Amino acid sequence: TFRSSRPACGGRLTSPVRYFMAHLARSVASLRIAGDDLVPEEVSLLLGAQPTHAQRKGQELQSKNGVRIATFGHWRLHAKETEPENLDAQVAEILGQLTSSADVWQKLTARYSVDLFCGWFMEGTNEGVSISPLTLQALGERGIKLDLDIYAPSPNA
Repeated sequence: TFRSSRPACGGRLTSPVRYFMAHLARSVASLRIAGDDLVPEEVSLLLGAQPTHAQRKGQELQSKNGVRIATFGHWRLHAKETEPENLDAQVAEILGQLTSSADVWQKLTARYSVDLFCGWFMEGTNEGVSISPLTLQALGERGIKLDLDIYAPSPNA
């Protein structure tokens, strides 16, 4: 089971100097697994968890504009939104629900597109993020690509 805590500055420091920065105002994170032949029930069985959202290719999906047909299979697991941003906690929440088996992750990443989508939302013009080495290692060991969308503050805010 993967767990992460967020020490100041994202990890141990060898000197007494600490750097502080304004954190991003808010973040969302989701593990996404996609593929033409993806069967959500098979992915759930391999990972040992149920998705937040899933679809099969060809499935009819309800949307605001009516019905659409899914063009690919998809399995997603969302983390709780955090304010301020805390990607380490979001990754721990997601991966803590799933198997850590290297064989399972290798099988999934060889067959499907697998990423961790992160939406980062700014309120100011200078905000930052720290990601701990443990979080990066956990993603890397599983072959999970990190996909970042960074949203600037609204000029009308």
